Amino acid sequence: MAAPAIPTALSFPPSTLPRNHRPSFSLYPRLHHISLSTLLKPYSLSRTRNSPTSLYASLSSETLESETLDATVSFDNQTSPDFTTFIVKANIRIGLLQVITRVFKILGLTVEKATVEFHGGFFIKKFSVTNSHGQKIEEEESLKKISKALLDAMNEKGPVVTAPSRGISTRRAPPSQARRAEVVFKLMDGYLKNDSVSLQKAILDHVEFTVARSRFSFDDFEAYQALSHSVRDRLIERWHDTHQYVKRKDPKRVYFLSLEFLMGRSLSNSIINLGIKDQCVEALSQLGFELEVLAEQEGDAALGNGGLARLSACIMDSLATLDFPAWGYGLRYQYGLFRQVILDGFQHEQPDYWLNFGNPWEIERVHISYPVKFYGTVEEEIVDGKKFKIWVPGETVEAVAYDNPIPGYGTRNTINLRLWAAKPSDQYDMESFNTGDYINAVINRQKAETISSVLYPDDRSYQGKELRLKQQYFFVSASLQDIVRRFKDLHTNFQEFPDKVALQLNDTHPSLMIAELMRVLVDEEHLDWNEAWGIVGKAFSFTTHIVVLEGLEKIPVDLLGSLLPRHLQIIYDINFLFVEDLKKRFGSDYDRLSRMSIVEEGPVKNVRMANLSIVSSHTVNGVSQVHSQILKTKVFKDFYELWPEKFQHKTNGVTQRRWIVGSNPGLCGLITKWLGTEAWIRNVDLLLGLRQHAANPELQEEWRMIRRVNKKRLADYIEAMSGVKVCIDAMFDVQVKRIHEYKRQLLNVLSIIHRYDCIKNMKKGDRRKVVSRVCLIGGKAAPGYEIAKKIIKLVHVVAEKINNDPDIGDLLKLVFIPDYNVSVAELVVPGSDLSQHISTAGHEASGTSSMKFLMNGCLLLATADGSTLEIIEEIGEDNLFVFGAKLHEVPSLRDKARDFEVPRQFARVVRMVREGYFGFGDYFESLCDSIEGNGGDFYLLGNDFMSYLEAQAAADKTFVDQERWTQMSILSAAGSGRFSTDRTVGEYAEKTWGITPCKCP
Repeated sequence: MAAPAIPTALSFPPSTLPRNHRPSFSLYPRLHHISLSTLLKPYSLSRTRNSPTSLYASLSSETLESETLDATVSFDNQTSPDFTTFIVKANIRIGLLQVITRVFKILGLTVEKATVEFHGGFFIKKFSVTNSHGQKIEEEESLKKISKALLDAMNEKGPVVTAPSRGISTRRAPPSQARRAEVVFKLMDGYLKNDSVSLQKAILDHVEFTVARSRFSFDDFEAYQALSHSVRDRLIERWHDTHQYVKRKDPKRVYFLSLEFLMGRSLSNSIINLGIKDQCVEALSQLGFELEVLAEQEGDAALGNGGLARLSACIMDSLATLDFPAWGYGLRYQYGLFRQVILDGFQHEQPDYWLNFGNPWEIERVHISYPVKFYGTVEEEIVDGKKFKIWVPGETVEAVAYDNPIPGYGTRNTINLRLWAAKPSDQYDMESFNTGDYINAVINRQKAETISSVLYPDDRSYQGKELRLKQQYFFVSASLQDIVRRFKDLHTNFQEFPDKVALQLNDTHPSLMIAELMRVLVDEEHLDWNEAWGIVGKAFSFTTHIVVLEGLEKIPVDLLGSLLPRHLQIIYDINFLFVEDLKKRFGSDYDRLSRMSIVEEGPVKNVRMANLSIVSSHTVNGVSQVHSQILKTKVFKDFYELWPEKFQHKTNGVTQRRWIVGSNPGLCGLITKWLGTEAWIRNVDLLLGLRQHAANPELQEEWRMIRRVNKKRLADYIEAMSGVKVCIDAMFDVQVKRIHEYKRQLLNVLSIIHRYDCIKNMKKGDRRKVVSRVCLIGGKAAPGYEIAKKIIKLVHVVAEKINNDPDIGDLLKLVFIPDYNVSVAELVVPGSDLSQHISTAGHEASGTSSMKFLMNGCLLLATADGSTLEIIEEIGEDNLFVFGAKLHEVPSLRDKARDFEVPRQFARVVRMVREGYFGFGDYFESLCDSIEGNGGDFYLLGNDFMSYLEAQAAADKTFVDQERWTQMSILSAAGSGRFSTDRTVGEYAEKTWGITPCKCP
């Protein structure tokens, strides 16, 4: 490949400088209340060969040899009103840029912009610098001292090469830039090959040089590490190409902001999306390994919990696959939520040390770090006759970037998920170590790193609330600094910001970014308030996953004012202007004004984060049709009446590439065979073609065989995990999701007790008519959620009774799946016959779990809640089992709760629990009280119990008719295309974000 022409002068924005020559572009903490003269005192400025003179006076000496050319530094305070320019002329030397930027960092200065020009054997570098207050440096004495410090640092000896024949040291003249580029292009003129031999060589190279093991002796885990790095190498090629292409095209990009990403395992997903699964299988088999075994070596990334987190991961997959220019931002949790351990039937929480064995899929960007500030005071300063607010922080931590490539399927596009980890500021470490206060240095480090340690710290205490708020702002501040820096690489006019940037808030956790963007625009970029507010209103869109008012996030004003004083001022200003506008529209309707105000008055004053998000965003999204109706008619009724045009709905989805292609390869192959194409993997609507074959006996037989294989895999897992041996001819009845009262795992357990009681009291001859069931329940309870923890304990005591009763045998088994995660789901979902989604109507926003089971041909037993209503529309009510009160019936049933007479069957099973039939009667008393007597049954378990039993009986009857059951299973999978995130993302792109595909050639 011919090397491209290289111009004499190269001007690099910071992000495109060569890897070892990048400035820190405002990445380091600014030092406040410390004058430059004070900072410079500890530094010994020894005499140098050149005094800081004008650079341009020395440019005529271009004929000097690079070995003898001295460094010069000058400064320019006239060209820009915003920053001081330092101009450095020096010999080209590897690592010199880091030396220069390190000096700026030590002096508490910020490099806002850098350019480089090459002239033969030397370069000219210009650094646009501001002081600790973000202003240019005015003091002549300080400018001279900075220049002298730079000269001292640069005149330290650089790398030398020893000439062996003469025994003397000389500097080697560097190659020209054109020659260097020619060498690079010659060495990298093609992409890594994906044939099995090339993959084998890559694996063995990584075994020896990355894992540092002998290529003749390495185990499964080491083989997994080597394979992962080999696959990652191929991802990085596509990743670089995508970023360079998108940067060159400069389209509008979406930034997806979520505190949770439940990614699952990356190896299998990456191999599938790269299209190299067969080659990997062949390469590994010849080395004596199996891909499936190596994939099992990977632990789940503990970056989220539940449906919101899994939705975020699926959206990233679809964004990459559909070629949209996108970035994801989140936090790199050291321990995630927690690892669920069951001891004697009780849940115990342990740290999830998921990073203990490393994570080959992430790339640590130590050179990309941003200061994140907390506490402090707000001061005023006058610039050009105008008053501006300046936030002087009391504490600073560093946000370090970790990048995770996300490949698309059937495309070269590979996008980025950037996660932030909290590290202590060098300022505090150095101060503590220099004064001998080592204990304080350790405490500062631990305090900083705690911010990104755990997902959702317990916020029942003030300290917990403060940590959660710190976590949210840390995430927001680092992400916005990165987004603004990327925008400023190519643009100078912030009026273009909404045309190039779409900011998507995934629930209210990132909502502080609204106040942060206003602060940046007004305080740092010095835009007028109205101008900045116009930009904010065009940039943000908001998706909420909350169904009831009580679940909306609130932050105490006192806490927010202490931790983020400037942001509280901005939120008050936003609210004042908003309320004044409301008064013009609604007059003195103070009840309405109070409900809509961003600031909630009361004994404890709070900031309503949902209200802030709605006021500041151009679009508010619900996540299903029924959820959007609840938002419009109940939760955000006042806002809908004010801005009906803002409210949209985008039903959530899941990705078929993870939940069919990856987790159920047998079904994937069968679908491809009967559709005659693999195109459905990208165009999932093609699954509708299965409908015409649903009654075909040949397809049904093959379908049942695939499902039986999957059930056998699941049965083996159950036995290995619990010791319980189950029959694969039984119906596998599954409910796996977060343990919560509204999700009604308790209703499921009570029905299992009823089933057990019925079987126990049957005559032996009648038991032959019973449909055998294996009931699986899994999920985590929040650490402080006592009722949920008692439900888990109840599952275990009931299971112990049933599974050890010789009268029951294989007719009924109950197993709890501990520490349920994505990898376990990839076994459970394909192996399930019946999946339960039984929340009280009006409490589930969407419910993506049901979509995963639907794609895999599992039949649903569900209430008409969340996305179930749309599933019914798509596949027909005859193809699933629906029960329970409807959404419009729930309020009246609650009103009449005190007069409701519970069914005899319901009262009996509750009494069995209360009276200790399964043991622990006293322990379960409060659990029984929550659903019995005095109108306490808020989630209507008693009301829906009989309807639920009828739906269970209908499922039993259908399961006996395997031909009918299989046809329903095929029709379920055929109708699942509507619930792919490919459709969800396409709708967001068109109706909310205003972005178009940018496919990397």
